[in-house]
Amino acid sequence: MIIIICPGIHEPKLTESFRVGLLDLVSNSAIALNSVNIFIYPGEDVLVLSALHILQFLRVSVAQRRYCLTDSLESPIIFISFSAGVVGAIGAAHLWQLLGGRVKAFIAIDGWGVPLQGNFPIHRMSHDYFTHWSSSLLGSGQNNFYAEPSVDHLSIWKSPQTVQGCWVDSSIEIIPPKGRLTATEFLLMLLEHYEAN
Repeated sequence: MIIIICPGIHEPKLTESFRVGLLDLVSNSAIALNSVNIFIYPGEDVLVLSALHILQFLRVSVAQRRYCLTDSLESPIIFISFSAGVVGAIGAAHLWQLLGGRVKAFIAIDGWGVPLQGNFPIHRMSHDYFTHWSSSLLGSGQNNFYAEPSVDHLSIWKSPQTVQGCWVDSSIEIIPPKGRLTATEFLLMLLEHYEAN
């Protein structure tokens, strides 16, 4: 499983905190740690908006790890993006598919105002109910998450393990949520599902 993390415009230490939490999450789960490759797009500022820069990074990183671009295109990729990084990541996901690559899932964390459409599974995670509701109008998948009680925008990225919230199946939307869990537990649920399928 290949995971590419596309951060937003913020301090790099927040993404490092997310990465460490993700590694802890994977190592304490049923997911085989040696079968997971995590890449963090290093672009900063407005480069997080650039699908072409993300795609170039992805092609180089995955090809180096796999030694052959043909093999790398066949490897399914999960995008996890945050805030402004959602803009570049959704474009990169579509470009990856145009090159013949597979997108296993797209997870947008607080991608408020970003339209999300694709022929791959899409999930939204939001820092509050308003962001969840208003973003869903622009496209969302069947399983989404929103923080309840609300947290500030950066908290869901910096420390998702502390963010309590609701899991919502958008196909039956909005009431009632299926259950309460942390943002980390929701993310783990998604990753375990996609590793198994």
